[in-house]
Amino acid sequence: MSRLQELFQKKKERVLNVYCTAGYPQLESTVPVMNALQDAGADIIELGIPYSEPLADGPVIQASGSTALANGMTIATLFAQLQNFRNTINIPVVLMGYMNPVLQYGFERFCADAERAGVDGLILPDLPMYEYEKEYAATIKKHHLDFIFLVTPETSEERIKKLDALSTGFLYAVSSSSTTGLDKDFSVTEGYLQKLQALSLSNPVLVGFGIKDKASFDTACRFANGAIIGSAYIKALGDGTNIAEKTAAFINNVLMEKV
Repeated sequence: MSRLQELFQKKKERVLNVYCTAGYPQLESTVPVMNALQDAGADIIELGIPYSEPLADGPVIQASGSTALANGMTIATLFAQLQNFRNTINIPVVLMGYMNPVLQYGFERFCADAERAGVDGLILPDLPMYEYEKEYAATIKKHHLDFIFLVTPETSEERIKKLDALSTGFLYAVSSSSTTGLDKDFSVTEGYLQKLQALSLSNPVLVGFGIKDKASFDTACRFANGAIIGSAYIKALGDGTNIAEKTAAFINNVLMEKV
């Protein structure tokens, strides 16, 4: 059983997945940020691989990626940083990236290095379902990595079921067809999330895009197993000083119990 499967077996609601950009705010911030997220109560770490053309990312995450690239972050550097991260981190870690740099690195090599480091799964938003099935699924499974597909409000019911069948770990429900970090009106999104609930999917569902605070997290968790926060956390990190304190304050504000 994978770490993601174990997590969702033990915790079926209010699962918090937090996105951070590798090599941000400083090149060597990657593992300290990951440790801070675990210590503060995050359930999953979604570690973003910076890329110059991140199609799904909004301005905040794009800017963090540009900073990380300027800091010197590469996939090879990332795997070097992750060499011993399992000594201190036991929660699931998922790599989120884009196919171009992964293919330049070498897909088999990428998956092998991810497995060796202790990574649990992959999110590659620009890997089409057909290509995944025909060319890449076998390699991903060979290296014992979960693979998470994204669905949107525009995804047909038939396609949602197919993507759910192909996904392992969880299904990433994009709250609306836009980029990360934008404000969302969740009243518009609720019908879509209710539809996902009604489909009795095989994977847990986490909602992403527009989740930024306790209110949006609580709302998303009414309709899904949990949610993903990215841009708001990147903003909270600021210049990279006091990473542990800033992370604890941010996560506490999201998770604090209703009074």
